Amino acid sequence: MDTDTRGGWARGLGPRLAGLVLMAAVVPLGRGSAAAADVPRRPHVVLLVADDLGITDLSCYGAPAGRTPHLDRLAASGVRFATALAPAGVCSPSRVALMAGVHPARAGITTFLPGRTDRASHRLLAAPIEERLPERFPTLAERLGPAGYRCHYVGKWHLGGAATDRGFLTHATGKANPGAESPDGGKGEHRQAADAAAVLAREARGGADAPLLLVVGFDSPHVPLAAPADAVARHAGAFHPAYAAMIEGLDAAVGTVLAAIDAAGIADETLVVFTSDNGGLHVPEVGDPPPTSNAPFRAGKGFLYDGGLRVPLLLRLPGFADGGRTIDAPVSTGDLTATIGALAGIAPPAEGDFRDLAASLGAAPPPAAADREFFWHQPHYTNQGGRPGGAVRRGRWKLLEHFEDGSLELFDVAADPGERVDRAAAEPALVAELRGRLEAWRRDVGARGMAANPRLDPARWRACHGVTDVSLLEPAPTAAEMVAGLAAWRAAMDDAGAGPPPARQGFIRLAAADATVAGEKLRFEPQPEKDTLGYWVNGADRAWWDFRLDEPGRYRVVALTACGAGQGGSRVEIAAGASRLEFEVEETGHFQRFVPRDRGVLDLPAGAVRLEVRALSKKAAAVMDLRQITLERVD
Repeated sequence: MDTDTRGGWARGLGPRLAGLVLMAAVVPLGRGSAAAADVPRRPHVVLLVADDLGITDLSCYGAPAGRTPHLDRLAASGVRFATALAPAGVCSPSRVALMAGVHPARAGITTFLPGRTDRASHRLLAAPIEERLPERFPTLAERLGPAGYRCHYVGKWHLGGAATDRGFLTHATGKANPGAESPDGGKGEHRQAADAAAVLAREARGGADAPLLLVVGFDSPHVPLAAPADAVARHAGAFHPAYAAMIEGLDAAVGTVLAAIDAAGIADETLVVFTSDNGGLHVPEVGDPPPTSNAPFRAGKGFLYDGGLRVPLLLRLPGFADGGRTIDAPVSTGDLTATIGALAGIAPPAEGDFRDLAASLGAAPPPAAADREFFWHQPHYTNQGGRPGGAVRRGRWKLLEHFEDGSLELFDVAADPGERVDRAAAEPALVAELRGRLEAWRRDVGARGMAANPRLDPARWRACHGVTDVSLLEPAPTAAEMVAGLAAWRAAMDDAGAGPPPARQGFIRLAAADATVAGEKLRFEPQPEKDTLGYWVNGADRAWWDFRLDEPGRYRVVALTACGAGQGGSRVEIAAGASRLEFEVEETGHFQRFVPRDRGVLDLPAGAVRLEVRALSKKAAAVMDLRQITLERVD
């Protein structure tokens, strides 16, 4: 667009931005960026966020060629991140990181709002969550607005309240599910694109002396699925024809926004970002067959395996993120807030947890990238079958901790992207180190924990998580073929019953920190890498827990223990009154690599109960380390 017809947008860049454009040749971009020097520090920003879009759903990420031409062109003219990781496996917490630049665990929003209800199939009760993004964590708009940006929001917000409550001048909402044949699009994507285009045109006409932040939260391709019949017919051979049609519609909507940017004459000074809040949905939900497969990555939305965390991430800004490059180094979508802030010339969030991507956009990632750690905290069961847990990734290694029993999995995600081969037994020291880092991080951000669910019904838990492990689900040739085999699982997952009366005490968790200890050496060791009853070098030392039961019952006992190489063989007794269990301590390769072991069943009386653990014999230097005992009612 020439100078005369550009009109309002030329004025809209403002004198400060215009000066930065002139200075760009001598002012390096970002903090030590090797990417480019020909871009203003205060670009317009258009952030496009899909809802549940999988890592393999775009042609530029592996979907059939030609399905997403507009997004493919964006990738070809910008930068494609091959290993972009969402900060959570579900929507609201990921959006916390996108909007506020803090980890969702720090903000106390660790599942979708308002969250899944506690039910009989849950061994643990969900951690409490905030009902909206806390005021102490300013949004991008609340930080960019005072710096001169005009901030607008379109579509899904899902952080409590409305975007206009948190610094945005406008928030165009509309219907999320207008219907398959609606001119707005089955998920409202065409209306959302039109609303975004209207913001761009209005700002251009108005000529406000400020750069622009426009965020578009698409509701597509979230279930329930909806696409026009003719589009579904065009994709009759796809895994899920309706879902493929929705991806086509989403791509067209993105094309509308990109065309509006071009029409406004600001493409050269606009950072365009496209991403998703979490991985694709790989199981049936709300009556729809599984929409997609994230293969070769394991599982999908609601899980801490990579199918739930890997998302598309495309950036385009001439001179900064361009050239059709692919970046393999892992990054977080939470990094976008820090990156946008750096480009806008504002200070990072006071409690920010993420990084400016400028350094990653260089010819090679900085050496420190190989040691960068990524953390996840999911103290919830999810609608997709995900169980409570946490995870940490450093370099090629990723550790998962399952909160129900404390079990630990370790994967080499470079050699094993499908996370099928658990390397924990082969790398016990690394397991101990990474779990210590994960626990230290949880304490640092104030991550909220979970409590035992007294209303657990073990049979319902097994129906959801024991009979079928949907994290290992392999796709059939078509989504429709998977429905019958998952019908019983889906019905169990949708059972929202609260379970037996709490007086039955269906599940009890006894943590090392709550034990009473008697003896000379045994003690609770609170360090993050330990978090255990340890230093059990005196065989006569013992520990116990006191609690009450309203009813007598039979309970399965699972002990979470660790024992270093060459230190196994001690004999240990777990006793409550006249009921006793005896076992031999197994080696786990390291005193901080904990493994849950089923130790048998105890008959516990009603009233006051004391469960005691003591060594019958000590074989080597120490008996064992003990992190927790869980009791699950079996009668």
